[in-house]
Amino acid sequence: MDRPSSSYPVQPRRELKTHYLLAYNLVSSILWFAVLARVLLLIPLVGFAHVSGGVGEFAKWTQILAVLEVVHSALGLIRSPLPTALLQVLSRLFLVWAICAPYPTATTPSPFYSTMLLAWSLTEVVRYSYFVFTLRGGVPAFEGTEIERRIMKGIAWARYNFFYALYPLGICSECVLVWKAGGEAGGWVQLGCWAVLGAYVPGE
Repeated sequence: MDRPSSSYPVQPRRELKTHYLLAYNLVSSILWFAVLARVLLLIPLVGFAHVSGGVGEFAKWTQILAVLEVVHSALGLIRSPLPTALLQVLSRLFLVWAICAPYPTATTPSPFYSTMLLAWSLTEVVRYSYFVFTLRGGVPAFEGTEIERRIMKGIAWARYNFFYALYPLGICSECVLVWKAGGEAGGWVQLGCWAVLGAYVPGE
């Protein structure tokens, strides 16, 4: 008698994993697009000093969702190494919850707060959108419509080329905000901020 194939339940599990990651990346791309759109609308409407009032809370909780990427890495759902995912997520959370939230008067009115959010949100819109298309059809043999293939090529190009502009914009903005927060806090907190800048792990 032939043994039952042990691979029988594998395909449904793979499909479930793919559908979950597709949903996660789609939701994340939409949320970060909302952050990007709000920042771009608020800058000309209310100025840099008031951008936080219209997007700050939303951006904080959108970033919290990225904690799931650490879980995904730990469970082997994605190929990103756990230390890399952990450092990237923690550095972003540090900026949002330990720098901007406790010292809003020193950080959020600054243009660098807005440029930080612009760098983060544009990076994430491109990255999560890329994963959505990848999960749908694979790369480079994406079997969608002609329009979808062109969109995929554009997103792939943006993912590997926007980095050269967005990385320095993001890291410079983050460093300035850490410096500003330390200046307002003073004392040991300021020394801690300087230490962070000395051994900085950027959130990009």
